Amino acid sequence: MIVDIFIPCFIDQFYPQTALNMVQLLERAGCGVSYNPEQTCCGQPAFNAGRVDDCKAIGEKFIREFTNDRYIVTPSASCVGMVKNYYPEVFRNSASYNQYKLIHKNIIEFSDFMVNVLRVTELGAKLEAKAVYHDSCAALRELNLKNEARILLSKVRGLKLREMKEQDVCCGFGGTFSTKHPAIASSMAEQKINNALQEDAEIIISTDLSCLMHIQSYASKQAKPVKSMHLIDVLASS
Repeated sequence: MIVDIFIPCFIDQFYPQTALNMVQLLERAGCGVSYNPEQTCCGQPAFNAGRVDDCKAIGEKFIREFTNDRYIVTPSASCVGMVKNYYPEVFRNSASYNQYKLIHKNIIEFSDFMVNVLRVTELGAKLEAKAVYHDSCAALRELNLKNEARILLSKVRGLKLREMKEQDVCCGFGGTFSTKHPAIASSMAEQKINNALQEDAEIIISTDLSCLMHIQSYASKQAKPVKSMHLIDVLASS
């Protein structure tokens, strides 16, 4: 199977190793990987800021970049949520709507693709650590993904995965929410980290690096003894 990959803008700029690790894991699972270097963003930041016209322009570019009728795998549940749940509003009654329907059918978050499409759960990963899993709002509430990441993590040798209190509560990032309401966002990150530390966790894992970037920023500033890791980076550990 050949798949296209979509690397979100913030992963491309700040966490390129996660993107490279995803390619490695897809190839390990038997997939050929196609990457269009013209890709940039799905338009979610503009949409969250209320700039719908800007989001539409970015979205039209996004649609033009994925014209093949094959899976589009991405390491970001929030980007998939944006495309599946909000593009219909952005492109309603537009010339791009029919093209969008092809994207809607094909775009998929990485853990969903591995578990529910490829049926691959064992990737040979090994990581000696205690960890908790944070259900991102996008993965859980927009895509109904809860068990997929946990299934993959259960196969990581040496990883002791524990369920923390309020694992499904928002971390405080929320796109532009964390910039508009920094005090509330910081308090939510603090609570998330404290819940992880109550389980003696060394690592907080999630499918969304936007959440993890927010959590790690607070943890680093407050010298909290915990670090964040994307699911893909855990699965690439050996």
